[in-house]
Amino acid sequence: MQISSETLILSGLPFPIGPGQNNVTFQLTLEECKFLVNLARQTVTAYLESGILLQVSDEHSSKLMEPCGVFVTLSILHNQNKMLRGCIGLPYPTTPLVKAVIEAAVSAATQDPRFPPVTPEELENIVFEVSVLTPPERVTAEKPTDYPSKIKVGQDGLIIENGYNKGLLLPQVPVELDWNEEEFLCQASMKAGLQPDSWLLKNTKIYRFQAIIFEEASPKGEIILKKI
Repeated sequence: MQISSETLILSGLPFPIGPGQNNVTFQLTLEECKFLVNLARQTVTAYLESGILLQVSDEHSSKLMEPCGVFVTLSILHNQNKMLRGCIGLPYPTTPLVKAVIEAAVSAATQDPRFPPVTPEELENIVFEVSVLTPPERVTAEKPTDYPSKIKVGQDGLIIENGYNKGLLLPQVPVELDWNEEEFLCQASMKAGLQPDSWLLKNTKIYRFQAIIFEEASPKGEIILKKI
Protein backbone atom coordinates (compact mmCIF):
# COMPACT_ATOMS: atom_id res chain seq x y z
CA MET A 1 0.00 0.00 0.00
CA GLN A 2 1.49 3.32 -1.06
CA ILE A 3 1.03 6.41 1.10
CA SER A 4 1.57 9.67 -0.71
CA SER A 5 1.39 11.96 2.30
CA GLU A 6 4.15 12.13 4.89
CA THR A 7 1.67 13.23 7.55
CA LEU A 8 -1.34 11.21 8.64
CA ILE A 9 -4.29 12.92 10.30
CA LEU A 10 -5.98 10.48 12.62
CA SER A 11 -9.03 9.20 10.72
CA GLY A 12 -9.26 12.62 9.09
CA LEU A 13 -11.04 13.84 12.21
CA PRO A 14 -10.25 16.53 14.80
CA PHE A 15 -8.24 14.86 17.56
CA PRO A 16 -8.11 16.79 20.85
CA ILE A 17 -4.76 16.26 22.57
CA GLY A 18 -5.65 17.84 25.87
CA PRO A 19 -8.47 19.48 27.85
CA GLY A 20 -10.04 22.39 26.03
CA GLN A 21 -8.05 21.77 22.84
CA ASN A 22 -10.86 20.46 20.66
CA ASN A 23 -9.67 22.48 17.67
CA VAL A 24 -6.23 20.86 17.64
CA THR A 25 -5.68 18.14 15.06
CA PHE A 26 -3.35 15.36 16.15
CA GLN A 27 -0.95 14.38 13.41
CA LEU A 28 1.60 11.60 13.17
CA THR A 29 4.18 11.22 10.42
CA LEU A 30 4.68 7.89 8.74
CA GLU A 31 8.06 7.59 10.47
CA GLU A 32 6.49 8.26 13.89
CA CYS A 33 3.93 5.50 13.30
CA LYS A 34 6.67 3.08 12.27
CA PHE A 35 8.64 4.08 15.37
CA LEU A 36 5.69 3.17 17.62
CA VAL A 37 5.30 -0.31 16.11
CA ASN A 38 9.04 -0.94 16.37
CA LEU A 39 8.94 0.33 19.96
CA ALA A 40 6.21 -2.20 20.80
CA ARG A 41 8.29 -5.09 19.42
CA GLN A 42 11.52 -3.90 21.06
CA THR A 43 9.72 -3.46 24.39
CA VAL A 44 8.28 -6.98 24.40
CA THR A 45 11.54 -8.53 23.21
CA ALA A 46 13.59 -6.83 25.93
CA TYR A 47 11.04 -7.66 28.62
CA LEU A 48 10.68 -11.34 27.71
CA GLU A 49 14.39 -11.98 27.14
CA SER A 50 15.91 -10.07 30.06
CA GLY A 51 13.10 -8.65 32.20
CA ILE A 52 14.09 -5.10 31.24
CA LEU A 53 11.34 -2.50 30.83
CA LEU A 54 12.36 0.11 28.30
CA GLN A 55 12.39 3.67 29.62
CA VAL A 56 10.89 6.77 28.01
CA SER A 57 13.45 9.13 26.51
CA ASP A 58 13.07 12.91 26.50
CA GLU A 59 14.42 12.96 22.94
CA HIS A 60 11.08 12.06 21.38
CA SER A 61 9.03 14.70 19.54
CA SER A 62 6.49 16.61 21.60
CA LYS A 63 3.66 14.84 19.74
CA LEU A 64 4.86 11.44 20.92
CA MET A 65 4.86 12.72 24.50
CA GLU A 66 1.25 13.94 24.38
CA PRO A 67 -1.24 11.90 26.44
CA CYS A 68 -3.03 9.55 24.10
CA GLY A 69 -5.03 6.33 24.13
CA VAL A 70 -3.37 3.34 22.48
CA PHE A 71 -3.79 -0.42 22.06
CA VAL A 72 -1.16 -2.99 21.14
CA THR A 73 -2.35 -6.15 19.39
CA LEU A 74 -0.25 -9.28 18.98
CA SER A 75 -1.23 -11.87 16.36
CA ILE A 76 0.56 -15.14 15.72
CA LEU A 77 0.88 -16.52 12.21
CA HIS A 78 -0.37 -20.08 11.79
CA ASN A 79 -0.57 -21.54 8.28
CA GLN A 80 -0.54 -18.00 6.86
CA ASN A 81 -3.54 -17.05 9.04
CA LYS A 82 -3.33 -14.55 11.88
CA MET A 83 -4.64 -15.61 15.27
CA LEU A 84 -5.01 -13.21 18.18
CA ARG A 85 -2.30 -13.72 20.79
CA GLY A 86 -2.89 -10.70 23.03
CA CYS A 87 -4.48 -7.26 22.97
CA ILE A 88 -4.44 -4.71 25.78
CA GLY A 89 -4.33 -0.95 25.84
CA LEU A 90 -5.09 2.34 27.51
CA PRO A 91 -8.32 3.72 26.01
CA TYR A 92 -8.14 7.18 27.52
CA PRO A 93 -5.54 9.94 26.95
CA THR A 94 -4.02 9.75 30.43
CA THR A 95 -0.46 8.66 29.57
CA PRO A 96 2.17 10.04 27.17
CA LEU A 97 1.90 8.13 23.90
CA VAL A 98 5.38 6.57 23.98
CA LYS A 99 4.94 5.43 27.58
CA ALA A 100 1.44 4.13 26.79
CA VAL A 101 2.84 1.97 23.96
CA ILE A 102 5.45 0.50 26.31
CA GLU A 103 2.82 -0.26 28.97
CA ALA A 104 0.34 -1.72 26.51
CA ALA A 105 2.94 -3.85 24.73
CA VAL A 106 4.12 -5.56 27.91
CA SER A 107 0.54 -6.07 29.10
CA ALA A 108 -0.58 -7.51 25.75
CA ALA A 109 2.28 -10.00 25.83
CA THR A 110 2.03 -11.03 29.48
CA GLN A 111 -1.27 -10.04 31.06
CA ASP A 112 -4.10 -10.74 28.61
CA PRO A 113 -6.26 -13.13 30.70
CA ARG A 114 -7.40 -14.98 27.56
CA PHE A 115 -3.92 -16.31 26.79
CA PRO A 116 -0.78 -17.60 28.54
CA PRO A 117 2.16 -15.18 28.49
CA VAL A 118 4.03 -14.94 25.20
CA THR A 119 7.36 -16.77 25.15
CA PRO A 120 10.54 -15.38 23.54
CA GLU A 121 10.46 -18.23 21.01
CA GLU A 122 7.06 -17.09 19.72
CA LEU A 123 8.25 -13.61 18.76
CA GLU A 124 9.58 -14.83 15.40
CA ASN A 125 5.99 -15.64 14.38
CA ILE A 126 4.15 -12.70 15.95
CA VAL A 127 2.88 -9.63 14.09
CA PHE A 128 2.76 -6.38 16.09
CA GLU A 129 -0.02 -3.84 15.58
CA VAL A 130 -0.46 -0.43 17.24
CA SER A 131 -3.75 1.49 17.30
CA VAL A 132 -3.57 5.15 18.33
CA LEU A 133 -6.99 6.29 19.56
CA THR A 134 -9.03 9.45 19.65
CA PRO A 135 -10.57 10.24 23.06
CA PRO A 136 -13.88 8.38 23.51
CA GLU A 137 -16.99 10.43 22.71
CA ARG A 138 -20.43 9.74 24.23
CA VAL A 139 -22.99 8.58 21.66
CA THR A 140 -26.42 10.11 22.13
CA ALA A 141 -29.72 9.12 20.56
CA GLU A 142 -33.38 9.97 21.05
CA LYS A 143 -34.12 6.30 21.69
CA PRO A 144 -31.83 3.27 22.09
CA THR A 145 -32.97 1.67 18.83
CA ASP A 146 -31.34 4.63 17.03
CA TYR A 147 -27.83 3.71 18.22
CA PRO A 148 -26.94 1.59 15.15
CA SER A 149 -27.47 4.64 12.94
CA LYS A 150 -25.14 6.72 15.15
CA ILE A 151 -22.08 4.52 14.65
CA LYS A 152 -20.22 3.35 11.57
CA VAL A 153 -18.50 0.03 11.07
CA GLY A 154 -15.09 0.60 9.52
CA GLN A 155 -14.65 3.91 11.31
CA ASP A 156 -15.72 3.68 14.95
CA GLY A 157 -14.56 1.64 17.89
CA LEU A 158 -16.98 1.15 20.78
CA ILE A 159 -17.00 1.25 24.56
CA ILE A 160 -20.12 -0.10 26.30
CA GLU A 161 -20.57 0.80 29.97
CA ASN A 162 -23.25 -0.25 32.44
CA GLY A 163 -22.52 0.12 36.13
CA TYR A 164 -19.18 -1.56 36.85
CA ASN A 165 -19.26 -3.45 33.55
CA LYS A 166 -17.26 -2.02 30.69
CA GLY A 167 -16.15 -3.47 27.37
CA LEU A 168 -14.15 -2.10 24.43
CA LEU A 169 -13.81 -3.26 20.83
CA LEU A 170 -11.38 -1.62 18.40
CA PRO A 171 -12.71 -0.31 15.05
CA GLN A 172 -10.93 -3.04 13.05
CA VAL A 173 -12.72 -5.86 14.90
CA PRO A 174 -16.22 -5.64 13.29
CA VAL A 175 -14.64 -5.32 9.85
CA GLU A 176 -12.49 -8.42 10.35
CA LEU A 177 -15.48 -10.41 11.65
CA ASP A 178 -18.02 -9.00 9.15
CA TRP A 179 -20.43 -7.56 11.72
CA ASN A 180 -23.00 -4.89 11.00
CA GLU A 181 -23.63 -2.01 13.40
CA GLU A 182 -26.22 -3.86 15.48
CA GLU A 183 -24.00 -6.93 15.79
CA PHE A 184 -21.14 -4.64 16.78
CA LEU A 185 -23.23 -3.21 19.63
CA CYS A 186 -24.25 -6.70 20.77
CA GLN A 187 -20.68 -7.98 20.72
CA ALA A 188 -19.42 -4.91 22.60
CA SER A 189 -22.10 -5.55 25.22
CA MET A 190 -20.92 -9.14 25.64
CA LYS A 191 -17.31 -7.93 25.86
CA ALA A 192 -18.51 -5.91 28.86
CA GLY A 193 -19.92 -9.07 30.44
CA LEU A 194 -23.50 -8.05 29.68
CA GLN A 195 -26.35 -9.60 27.75
CA PRO A 196 -26.14 -8.96 23.97
CA ASP A 197 -29.12 -6.58 23.98
CA SER A 198 -27.87 -4.54 26.96
CA TRP A 199 -27.04 -1.62 24.64
CA LEU A 200 -30.81 -1.04 24.51
CA LEU A 201 -31.06 -0.47 28.27
CA LYS A 202 -31.66 3.08 29.45
CA ASN A 203 -28.74 3.07 31.89
CA THR A 204 -26.20 1.78 29.36
CA LYS A 205 -23.65 4.33 28.12
CA ILE A 206 -22.13 4.02 24.67
CA TYR A 207 -18.93 5.73 23.54
CA ARG A 208 -17.24 5.76 20.14
CA PHE A 209 -13.69 6.53 19.10
CA GLN A 210 -11.53 6.32 16.01
CA ALA A 211 -8.00 5.03 15.46
CA ILE A 212 -5.02 5.15 13.16
CA ILE A 213 -3.62 1.63 12.93
CA PHE A 214 -0.18 0.47 11.86
CA GLU A 215 1.01 -3.12 11.70
CA GLU A 216 3.85 -5.30 10.55
CA ALA A 217 2.98 -6.91 7.20
CA SER A 218 4.82 -9.98 8.51
CA PRO A 219 6.80 -10.69 11.69
CA LYS A 220 9.62 -8.11 11.79
CA GLY A 221 8.53 -7.09 8.29
CA GLU A 222 7.52 -3.85 6.64
CA ILE A 223 5.31 -1.60 8.77
CA ILE A 224 2.20 -0.45 6.93
CA LEU A 225 -0.96 1.54 7.48
CA LYS A 226 -3.85 -0.84 8.16
CA LYS A 227 -6.84 0.23 6.12
CA ILE A 228 -10.19 -0.80 7.55
